[in-house]
Amino acid sequence: MPKTRSLPENLSQNSQLPIRIVSPNFGHLSQQAIDNYGFTHRLPYYFFLFILDGSTRYGVDGETFVVGKQELLFSLPHQIQELDLALHGNNYYKLGFDEECLSRLPRQYPFLLNPLNQQKIGFSPAASARLQAIFELLQGLLTTSNTDPELILAHLNSLLTEINAAYFAGERMPADERLTKFIGFKVFVENNLTDHPAIKDIAEELALSTDSLYQIVKHYSGLSPKEFVINRLMLEARRRIHYGERSSVKELAFELGFNDPDYFSRLFKKVTGKTVAGFFRDLS
Repeated sequence: MPKTRSLPENLSQNSQLPIRIVSPNFGHLSQQAIDNYGFTHRLPYYFFLFILDGSTRYGVDGETFVVGKQELLFSLPHQIQELDLALHGNNYYKLGFDEECLSRLPRQYPFLLNPLNQQKIGFSPAASARLQAIFELLQGLLTTSNTDPELILAHLNSLLTEINAAYFAGERMPADERLTKFIGFKVFVENNLTDHPAIKDIAEELALSTDSLYQIVKHYSGLSPKEFVINRLMLEARRRIHYGERSSVKELAFELGFNDPDYFSRLFKKVTGKTVAGFFRDLS
């Protein structure tokens, strides 16, 4: 069964792959298209911004990042993206693609789960030069829409491998058992979020004791497993409010698996410091 593309068809630069690249002199959308998409929207695909020279500001899920020279920021599907009107300096690349591209690549890239909760990555001069070279090759391949997709995928694999290595550069053993278990924890939470999985059930799924799960999640996120799940639920609530995907506090609570809207409201205020109604007003 073919996968549903989440990168809009009119954005793709290849007839067989949902992928688009933009640089100072290549691939820009028309002003009308920019107006249609807006500067704040929920991403349906993976997005990367790599700055070679200069800097820009970029918002993800309400947090503002300053991205500077030899830095890359990535956003994941379902995150709220807020673009800055300022230019990106003299040299940059933007890249977007969706799950269909990932499904055709030869390996997985754990950084795309953002297990370390760091969406901005710095690169050494040597790694930055390699990344630039790959982006240049990808741009060349996407200048015509009928390029063999296998060529594009080969270079996309190289790009994501470089980024994955840089993301985990501070970890002594990127593939160690504890990190693997934390990634498994995040995946389980994402797949079962509105079911409010019990911590003991998650631990059993990962073949861990609850104490071991606590130590692993605390090490990588700074939160207990329960706090992590609650924070993730409140983040999803903020995303849905921000993007207008709600009509009332009660409906929002039920959509997120809360049987008691009052309890949901208390949790929301505890985590965000604002009432749900106050959050609505700030966005209206």
